[in-house]
Amino acid sequence: MTQTLPQYIGGERVGADAPEASLNPSDTTDVVARVPKGGAAEVDAAVEAAKGAFPAWSEASPEVRSDLLDKVGDTILKRREEIGRLLSREEGKTLPEGIGETVRAGRIFKYFAGEALRRHGQNLESVRPGVEIQTYRQAVGVYGLITPWNFPIAIPAWKTAPALAFGNTVVLKPAGPTPATAAALAEIIWECGAPAGVFNMIFGPGSMGAKLVEHPGVDGISFTGSQTVGAGVAQAAVARQARVQLEMGGKNPLVILDDADLERAVMVALDGSFYATGQRCTASSRLIVQDGIHDRFVQALAEKVAALKVGDALDPSTQMGPAVSEDQMETSYRYIDIAKSEGGRVVTGGGRLQLEKPGWYVQPTLIADTDKSMRINCEEVFGPVASTVRVKDYDEALAVANDGDFGLSAGIVTTSLKHARDFQRRAKAGMVMINLPTAGVDYHVPFGGIRKSSYGPREQGFAAVEFYTQTKTAYSWA
Repeated sequence: MTQTLPQYIGGERVGADAPEASLNPSDTTDVVARVPKGGAAEVDAAVEAAKGAFPAWSEASPEVRSDLLDKVGDTILKRREEIGRLLSREEGKTLPEGIGETVRAGRIFKYFAGEALRRHGQNLESVRPGVEIQTYRQAVGVYGLITPWNFPIAIPAWKTAPALAFGNTVVLKPAGPTPATAAALAEIIWECGAPAGVFNMIFGPGSMGAKLVEHPGVDGISFTGSQTVGAGVAQAAVARQARVQLEMGGKNPLVILDDADLERAVMVALDGSFYATGQRCTASSRLIVQDGIHDRFVQALAEKVAALKVGDALDPSTQMGPAVSEDQMETSYRYIDIAKSEGGRVVTGGGRLQLEKPGWYVQPTLIADTDKSMRINCEEVFGPVASTVRVKDYDEALAVANDGDFGLSAGIVTTSLKHARDFQRRAKAGMVMINLPTAGVDYHVPFGGIRKSSYGPREQGFAAVEFYTQTKTAYSWA
C-alpha cells in the first residue's frame, strides 16, 4: 500500500501535492509513500505554530509532559511489529533490525518521561550574609530538528523526546528517503494528545532544512548528517546566536591485537562493519590488526562476510538488507573501486549483486592490504565495506586509530587489561568499546564524538538536559 503524506503543522494535517516518491530499496517497483515537496511557506508556518504553543507547553506541569511522553513510548512499543515492518520496507534494515530500532524509540520516550520530572537545580550559599541563591533550568524555545535516514525513528525520537520533556516545542525535518517512518512517529505523538503546535513535522528538499536553520524564530538546531552539511549548519546557527548541536559521522577504528580471542574478534568486526548494511555512523570501517593475528583474522572474517545472505529486508532469512538508495549503493561501489586502484586487495565481495527483485543491493566487501593514508581509510563510505590495516604492535595500532579528523567511536579487542585501559584513556573518540562492536549504544547514556564528528553538547541520556534547557540563577534577600 502506498501512503500519501501530509505536512504536520499546528495540529493539522496539511494536504498538498505529493510529487516525491519514497521507494522500497528491496524492491524498487514498490512505492512506499508519496511525499509533499514543501518550501519556505511550510517552514514559516511550522515555526509560527511552535512559537505560539511554547508559552503554555513550557509552563505546564512537568507531569503533563511526562504523561505524554510515556504514552507515546507505550504506543510505539505496542506497535513495534507494524512500525518495524514499515521501517524495514522503507529503509532497508532487516525486519529484526527494524523492530529493534522501533523498540529503542519507544524506550527513549519512556526514559525522557522520567527525565521530565527530574529537571533539578541547586541551592547555594552566598558569600553575602542573608542572601540565598538558587539555580534552575528553563525551556529554551523552538527547536529545529534535522534527522537522517539511517535511523528514521530512533534519531527523531532521541531529539524530540528531550526537547518536549523539558518544555520546548519542535519542528522536525526528516530525511527524504524515509518519510513514512517519520510520519508514523508524528501520527503517534498527535494521537497521544500533544497540543497543537507543540510538535510539527515538515517534508521537502534540503533547502527547507537550510531555511529552518536560518529562521529567526528557531532558538536551537540539532542536526545529524554529513560533515560538509554540518559545517554550514553550524555557521548559519552561530551567525544568529542560535544553539546548535551536530553529529556528523565517523571513520571508526576497531583494533585487533595478537592476544585477542579470534572468534570474539571476528564476531565484533562482523557486527560493527556489516550489520544494518554498514549504514551506521558508528560502524567499524577501519579494522586495524596486529601482524601476528592479521592473516588468521582476515581469513576467518572473510568466510563470515561471504556467507552473509543479502536480500529483501522483509525476508526472514535475510541477514543484510539493501542500501537505502541508488546513490548510497553507488557510493559503496565507487569506494571499492578507489581502494582497488590505490592497491587494496578485495578478499571477498566487491561485485554487483543481481537478485530476483530490483533493488539497491551491495555485496558485503572486505578489503585487505590497505595503508592508513588511502581514501578508503580516511573518508566515510557509509556502506557494507571494511578495510584492514596491518600494524606491528599496540603503539602503532593506537597511532593509526587516532589518525584523521573523525572521533565518534573506537574499539579494541584484546585480553590485555593494560592495553584495554590505555586505549580507553587515549583513543581520540567520544565513545570507546572494549571487546564490543563500535556500533551499538544504550539509549540512556550520553552519545557523541570529538573532533569533526560532533559539535556542541552530547545527545541522549542525562546529558540531553544541557542542550535543551538554559540555567537561570536567582538571588534573594529576606
